[in-house]
Amino acid sequence: MIKIRAFKVTDDPNACLRYIKGHHLVLESYGVTKVTSLNADWIDDPYTYAIIVESEDGKKVYGGGRIQIRSAKLRMPMEDAIAILDDRIYAYADHLGDLKVAEFCGLWNSKEAAGYGIGSIYMGRVGVSIASQLNIQYLTALCSPGTLRNCLKVGFRVIRELGNNGTFYYPKEDLTATALLIEDLNGIPNADPIEREAIFKIRENLTGVAIEKGPKGEMEFMYDLHIVNEG
Repeated sequence: MIKIRAFKVTDDPNACLRYIKGHHLVLESYGVTKVTSLNADWIDDPYTYAIIVESEDGKKVYGGGRIQIRSAKLRMPMEDAIAILDDRIYAYADHLGDLKVAEFCGLWNSKEAAGYGIGSIYMGRVGVSIASQLNIQYLTALCSPGTLRNCLKVGFRVIRELGNNGTFYYPKEDLTATALLIEDLNGIPNADPIEREAIFKIRENLTGVAIEKGPKGEMEFMYDLHIVNEG
């Protein structure tokens, strides 16, 4: 059984350290070392939430991601990443507002998770599902070409006002990334109907066991996604 849980990062720093280590190892295996979401300045941030995919006993971390709410003290990782190429991102994020927008960032999964058939679509569903608990209006992301299709499926749209029609050379010159935004987290009108239904299903059952159909067949997930929001 695979467990997927969400929590405020300050509630479980040890799990965050395991998540950071796994993220580093995966990116290094692809020769990528300069990624703004690798910074650990969020680890004691009260407005950052982690999503971790792990074994039932918590000893193995198969993947994860973060929802990092923009505050006066900590910008979203994508802001500094994009600003190198297009500094209009700062004004764009200012317009969205502190404590109203968050970035779904630091997404990774191990080869072991991929072997189970757990890809970015599952993390995308979970990220969008729990973001609606956090009293924010907008959710952003900066994604690779390989995950763009799934991001669009779960309700993101391309921020074409920035970069080259929404794309940037990042994290290095031979790679591209696309800036994305969800403007209605509750209704997610741009989501694929099948994915919208899956997201609503997760929201209705934030805790407990569910059987999900994937490319490798049926998988049993234990969800622990209820967040006590103090905001």
